Amino acid sequence: MGKYFGTDGFRGEANVNLTVEHAFKVGRFLGWYYGKDHENGKAKVVIGKDTRRSSYMFEYSLVAGLVASGADAYLLHVTTTPSVSYVTRIDDFDCGIMISASHNPYYDNGIKLINARGEKMDEGTIGEIEKYLDGEVAELPYATREQVGTTVDYASGRNRYMGHIMSLAQYSFKGYRIGIDSANGSSWQMAKSIFDALGAKTYVIHAEPNGTNINEDCGSTHMESLQDLVRREHLDCGFAFDGDADRCLAVDENGNIISGDHILYMSGVYMKNKGTLTGNKVVTTVMSNFGLYKAFDAAGIEYEKTAVGDKYVYENMFQNGYRIGGEQSGHIIYSKYETTGDGLVTAIKMMEVMIASKKTFSQLCENLVIYPQVLKNVRVTDKEKAQADADVQAAVAAVAESLGNDGRILVRPSGTEPLVRVMVEADSVETCEKYVEQVIDVIREKGFMVE
Repeated sequence: MGKYFGTDGFRGEANVNLTVEHAFKVGRFLGWYYGKDHENGKAKVVIGKDTRRSSYMFEYSLVAGLVASGADAYLLHVTTTPSVSYVTRIDDFDCGIMISASHNPYYDNGIKLINARGEKMDEGTIGEIEKYLDGEVAELPYATREQVGTTVDYASGRNRYMGHIMSLAQYSFKGYRIGIDSANGSSWQMAKSIFDALGAKTYVIHAEPNGTNINEDCGSTHMESLQDLVRREHLDCGFAFDGDADRCLAVDENGNIISGDHILYMSGVYMKNKGTLTGNKVVTTVMSNFGLYKAFDAAGIEYEKTAVGDKYVYENMFQNGYRIGGEQSGHIIYSKYETTGDGLVTAIKMMEVMIASKKTFSQLCENLVIYPQVLKNVRVTDKEKAQADADVQAAVAAVAESLGNDGRILVRPSGTEPLVRVMVEADSVETCEKYVEQVIDVIREKGFMVE
């Protein structure tokens, strides 16, 4: 990860540590960088945004930078991150830009960059952008006269993406009653339109964005209102998206949360039974629940574990040809159809599992037991030294030995903060608490902890 861009773009509070000047310079660089590979010097860049108030401000700043460097900017307007990925790839754009801070509160925003294959931008190009942001690159030439870029309304690209999503449904949803929580974000119009078109009776909440209510007590990070809706209306299931709809969590017919781990299990078993689980493997991150691995073992399904971040999940899938992977948080990737996590695709494919299996979500997950988990963040003076300390490692090893095959411990540094994250999964919360504190005590005793 770089100085500005993390695993999921350049993110920060709008006009505090992510400013319009940053956005303008990102546009300037991308317009120049991709334009120099074209005979006419004109790059084609597609842009989408979520419903945050500041998204319009950043959109205009990015467009100003792009056209000033001679690029043509195509605007999808309010749309989802995966739709930008899809349109970039299908319509031969040089790159795509999504303006969103995903599940963060409205006052944050972000710039996500997507390459021509619809994937997250490579670290090399990101590094060059960061050098320009820091003034380490000579000032770029401005386009003049007929070389100045243009801005194009490209809402038609968003409509084609919606058609693509609907084409992935193998069955009609007629007769199913489905709840949808759009998080007052990017999917606020799309999700209902797609599910209605497929025949479902939809019950939609949090689809009235006002610029400041995105993710506010709703969506995939606040599932309570969707759980209540499903129980109150006796629905078959519910789906909750985040602000830019690249993740999806669900609620079963009893109002219980279906996490990303549940989705990986349901889909993995379904694909194995169909003979479409390439390599007999599902790609997870190290944060997936211990219970998922035990359930996979019982089902005869193998798995890979990557670092946290759907970027790393996709890299593993791409390198090995695997068909499904994802995160506990609901970033699920179906690589046959997409190059990134897509909440709408996830919902469509979950409905396929339900309809084809003739089972409810709770029945499909009955062999998956999620273990209690306790995760504590420890603020430290030096996260690398704290994690590498011999006594800390010995304490972690001792916990792992005590847990044996009945749990696990994971200690890892935060990617963005001076924190060490200590997580234990075991058969009870009390056991988790005991072992987490055991390791934290050693971190404290060794003088790494900031009290």
